[in-house]
Amino acid sequence: MGKIEIDGSFGEGGGQILRTALSLSLLTGKAFRIYNLRAKREKPGLRPQHLIAVKSALKISGSSAEGAEIGSRELNFYPSQAKPGTYRIDIGTAGSTTLVFQTLLPVLLNLKQESILEIKGGTHNPKSPSFDFIQTSFLPLLHLLGIKVEAELASYGFYPRGGGEVRFKTKPWHNPGIALNLSHPAQWQGPEAQILLAGLEAHIAERERDELIARLGIDQNQVEIKFLPSDQGPGNVIILKYFSENRVTLFTGYGEKGKRAERVAQELAREGKNFSRSQAQLDPYLADQVLIYLAMGAGGEFSTSYLSSHFHTNLKIISEFLKIKSEIISKAPNLHLVKIIK
Repeated sequence: MGKIEIDGSFGEGGGQILRTALSLSLLTGKAFRIYNLRAKREKPGLRPQHLIAVKSALKISGSSAEGAEIGSRELNFYPSQAKPGTYRIDIGTAGSTTLVFQTLLPVLLNLKQESILEIKGGTHNPKSPSFDFIQTSFLPLLHLLGIKVEAELASYGFYPRGGGEVRFKTKPWHNPGIALNLSHPAQWQGPEAQILLAGLEAHIAERERDELIARLGIDQNQVEIKFLPSDQGPGNVIILKYFSENRVTLFTGYGEKGKRAERVAQELAREGKNFSRSQAQLDPYLADQVLIYLAMGAGGEFSTSYLSSHFHTNLKIISEFLKIKSEIISKAPNLHLVKIIK
């Protein structure tokens, strides 16, 4: 079996190419070589966040890798069979626990026994899925495909401090024959919001709450402010939820040093409103992240509000490892129908 060659500068040119390749390599037994790793990033090559993904893939299997070091722009990965078990992974920084989880999940679902992942690091990081997104939006979507995963947050870890802890229990995917059917128009209700604050002054959350109320036309009782122990901070996160049928779509906004609280709330409110008006079933993040499971299973179709560069890149990498066909129909500027055909 030949080695799959992947140009890491393709599409969005970031770490997702590596993470998807790691997942699919362990699933299919196909070795790969990535060159031009993260070529489009300000600091190209492997960074600590990406190296921990490689090391985690090695940890759950007997695989081997060449070029697994900080700054490396090329990686060769030779997969071996993953094994069920209890795995403890300490990222050591505020690196994303959820990205490590998403790298390993497809592999663990393919095993014949349960596994447990205990990961320490960042739980709420900009540019990666928040734990709330995973627990409330991502995993319930996978449940429609027959995938069962338990998720537990032991402690929060905000950027740049980290120190959060999460626990996931995965079960074998016994019935991968369920096709996804989410192409009908969605009627989103809400929203509701939760503001997390740790080690920062209360007025920050209060200003964010007032801005959300003004921008979204919601009542004060639809916005919860949750004060966390100061030693888990500093951290400020806004979580915005929309509801439809038996699903929740969740958007996350992050407070940053030098960024006004009002602006954080404004940007998140705009993102949520634009999505809820689209009648799309999946937000752009879910649309990108569900692809690998449709490719592993029975395929399906869904609507989404936006097709990101991450989406197109992920679809391309998946097609390098698995035989799938895809069809995309743009029905409106903010409504696209995606079909994955097995």
